[in-house]
Amino acid sequence: MPSPIPTTNGQLSAEQTAQYWQNGFLHPLQVMRQDEAAALRAELEQIERDWLAADLPLPLNMYKRVNAHVVMPLAARIARDPRILDLVQGVLGPDLLVWSAEFFIKEPRTTHVVGMHQDLTYWGMGETPDQVTAWLALSPATVESGCMDFVAGSHRNPILPHTDTYSENNLLSRGQEIAVDVAETDKTHIELAPGQMSLHHGLTIHGSGPNRSDDRRIGMAIRYLNPNARQLVAERDYAMPARGTDSSGNFIAVDAPARLFAPEALALYERIRADQAKALAQGASSAVPLYQTAG
Repeated sequence: MPSPIPTTNGQLSAEQTAQYWQNGFLHPLQVMRQDEAAALRAELEQIERDWLAADLPLPLNMYKRVNAHVVMPLAARIARDPRILDLVQGVLGPDLLVWSAEFFIKEPRTTHVVGMHQDLTYWGMGETPDQVTAWLALSPATVESGCMDFVAGSHRNPILPHTDTYSENNLLSRGQEIAVDVAETDKTHIELAPGQMSLHHGLTIHGSGPNRSDDRRIGMAIRYLNPNARQLVAERDYAMPARGTDSSGNFIAVDAPARLFAPEALALYERIRADQAKALAQGASSAVPLYQTAG
């Protein structure tokens, strides 16, 4: 594992911020101790055991993979952890919103991958610079376990053509892949120890390979915005205030859930999914199950 980037009182230096904007990503950043990450993983896996067979409107995996912060206090708590916000603030400034938070899990010895893609392709926000994704490792993210690969400088491209493969092997909602070849030599492997994270721009080309290890590869992707971001496709969009103030009102503010899968949170979850579907499923040739309503 590479050594974490040294920060000053848990905040990015001007040079580190410049490095992020130069490369389109920054890693590894130490957020918490490994034992803290292990405790969060244990909490998540306890939720999986307790709720897998529960009578929820949607499969448990759906709630983990899309807007987990709306129905899972654990996800909202991690997304608003001051140590993460301190680092994100170095990219986006002091006013921060959580647009989404989701768990990406690859089971051991499985072939699931994430195709090389640009996040902003399907967010309905255009090519806005007012976003960043923090990816926190809750288990070792290595080349063997299928860590992310980034293409340095690729965020300086516009949104490039993508192909929807709908592959069951691709963890993305539409199996989306960028419609250009990416050479292996152009990829930077983003290896992270539990408790470390990376930051990446929504135009940075990235993906990940299969998990060939004997452990689960568990990461949490948190999409942050500052209030300058705007939804350009869907009529309404939502975000959870995390720090500072939102003077724009471009997103409907949502509260953190009081408890796991509370009825009011589940209802809000469905409303958000229905409203976001116009942007997230835009241009799809087939239905996108992650963004179909439960009814």
